[in-house]
Amino acid sequence: MSREDAMSSEVDRIPSAPGVRDLGVFNWVFCKLAARRQHVPQVHLFTTLGQHKKLMWSWLPWAGLLLGGGKLPKQETELVILRVGHLRGCQYELTHHRRIARASGVDEATQDKIFQGPHADGLTDRQRVLLTGVDELLQTRTLSDATWTELSGHLNRQQLIEFVTLAGQYDALAATLSALRVPLDYPE
Repeated sequence: MSREDAMSSEVDRIPSAPGVRDLGVFNWVFCKLAARRQHVPQVHLFTTLGQHKKLMWSWLPWAGLLLGGGKLPKQETELVILRVGHLRGCQYELTHHRRIARASGVDEATQDKIFQGPHADGLTDRQRVLLTGVDELLQTRTLSDATWTELSGHLNRQQLIEFVTLAGQYDALAATLSALRVPLDYPE
């Protein structure tokens, strides 16, 4: 049985459809509003993490800053997230971020190149080194001096810090989603 088959046949480990009692009023309202905004019945990530109130509200501002308020351009943020989701086989991240990437101007052809990796034809030098950096971080948990030098030619100090943190955050999130077997929000 493949990893994907095993994942799809398993049930979520933390009930992801809790009510007010499990989430508390504030988290329950937040989860309902988030689901409405995303046009889904539930945002399972939030209904799962929301059951640990302090953790969710500590994580959410940090994750939100990395997602949309950081120093990297939005298209590059999505490039990093899509590559991490692809390498980790995280369908939850991919279903969400393929949509977000499209809305940010990362078309299907570019997404396919991201999934092919740093050697795909048609990538810019900057895209190529970002993908190389993600691949190295996920494989070795660090960056070689050569890759760091290349990244430093494209990113300033704040962007370098954010790049490493972003890749690590989405790697950790992929592990969380997988280990807790958080179900997909979008049925496709």
